[in-house]
Amino acid sequence: MSKSFYFNLKQYGIDVTTIVRNASPARLYEEAILYDEGAAVSSTGAIMLRSGTKTGRSPSDKRIVESSESRDDIWWGDINIKMDLDIFEINLERAIDYFDTCERLYVFDGFAGWDPVYQIKVRIICTRPYHALFMHNMLIRPSAEELAKFGEPDYVIFNAGRFPANRNTQQVTSKTCVTLCLEKKQFVILGTEYAGEMKKGVFTIMNYIMPKQDVLSMHCSANEGPDGNVSLFFGLSGTGKTTLSADPHRALIGDDEHCWTDHGIFNIEGGCYAKAIGLSAEKEPEIHGAIRFGAVLENVVYDPDTREVDYDDVSITQNTRASYPIEFIENAKIPGIAGHPNHIIFLTYDAFGVLPPVSRLSPAQAMYHFMSGYTAKVAGTEVGVTEPKATFSACFGAAFIVWHPAKYAELLAEKMRSHSAKAWLINTGLTGGPYGKGERMLLKYTRAIIDAIHDGSLDHADSIPDAVFGFDVVTSVPNVPSEVLNPRDTWDRADEYDATASKLARSFRENFEQFEEGSSDEVLHAAPKG
Repeated sequence: MSKSFYFNLKQYGIDVTTIVRNASPARLYEEAILYDEGAAVSSTGAIMLRSGTKTGRSPSDKRIVESSESRDDIWWGDINIKMDLDIFEINLERAIDYFDTCERLYVFDGFAGWDPVYQIKVRIICTRPYHALFMHNMLIRPSAEELAKFGEPDYVIFNAGRFPANRNTQQVTSKTCVTLCLEKKQFVILGTEYAGEMKKGVFTIMNYIMPKQDVLSMHCSANEGPDGNVSLFFGLSGTGKTTLSADPHRALIGDDEHCWTDHGIFNIEGGCYAKAIGLSAEKEPEIHGAIRFGAVLENVVYDPDTREVDYDDVSITQNTRASYPIEFIENAKIPGIAGHPNHIIFLTYDAFGVLPPVSRLSPAQAMYHFMSGYTAKVAGTEVGVTEPKATFSACFGAAFIVWHPAKYAELLAEKMRSHSAKAWLINTGLTGGPYGKGERMLLKYTRAIIDAIHDGSLDHADSIPDAVFGFDVVTSVPNVPSEVLNPRDTWDRADEYDATASKLARSFRENFEQFEEGSSDEVLHAAPKG
């Protein structure tokens, strides 16, 4: 008899007899093969599935219920779009009605946040075994004893993603609608089967409730050296956040979501969600080795006979992904708790080839770059884009923050000052020119820079002030050729570099106009001058 035989969801109005709760990966593999169309097992033992027509998040379809209790807290706009409670109730009823048509449902009860003081209980209700396994990987897995006394969750995610939203409903603009009601502590997914919506739904919840307790929630990875030296890595997708934090010489605390309390940091998640495009054992051995039994591979292309994955094939999507428990990384730190960070590292993929491989930031510059959250899209990735395009995401995670960016920036500034954390800006993008002329910074150079930060070599290394951006450009790094460290010297024509740097500086200043009101003079003076 299944341990979930007596478990039911009638408190939500869901009347389904077969509910598979907190099943083991082996059981969920069996369920996926039987009931999840297209499921297959890779040559290394990971299970491979497709996320349907949506292969990434749908930020324009994200909604937050407007309520008198939280209305004044939320940074309303294009990121946090208002929805009325009665419309949310319609979406919730639509999800529950769909659940009641299903023969079987899957539930995963887990925790978000390794620190027991701040930990919350989260329940996932879904129709696909793959989604249950994904959240088994991404949340913190309860022991049998913890599950037995789990009780009612703090938040519930109703993932009815196989069923569309009704686009004729007021405030719903497509067949996809992803809605959070903070007051009811419920999150409803309609019209998308992309698993990342659940993961980022939990993060959005933490991004609201943690700052209310003077805890900084952060979109970053983190690791720890043998001496307890802790580093945080901030960066948008494709900048190397997951890759650089998976260091064989340091313990991985987490690859994506953390909180900074008065006692130190903790990982929100129990797993990792790594980009799989171009993955290889040579470049990223820790991540490659983690893709084994229990891991989930999303939207990858594989050989139908050998089941070997072609990580370079992006015919389905460039956003191929791998989800796995954090303990699949050999040197993961469990529990995911550590002391105060020593280093704050901002990663950017600068497709203009302007920013240096490594720069030291003053506290004011750190605040400016944190609120800016810069990276660049490469030409050719979008129709009509013929040159690099500057992209800014406040706090390196604007899509998931709920309060105004200044709230998070102020918390970061306060904690950096209190604990004497150093700030660095690292360009993992192009050197020697913009896209089409420059070449990507070699990963071995970036790793050498990170190593030098950790061993203290860069604390007092030679540097020169950048004429446009004002930060100190480090000009001497062990195991990195000095000729690549000053970007102006890597261009064939200095005047072209100067013009491109000035253009990028203007983009920074124009983006920051939205934050000028309420920013200190010190932070405003940290803006690029070109």
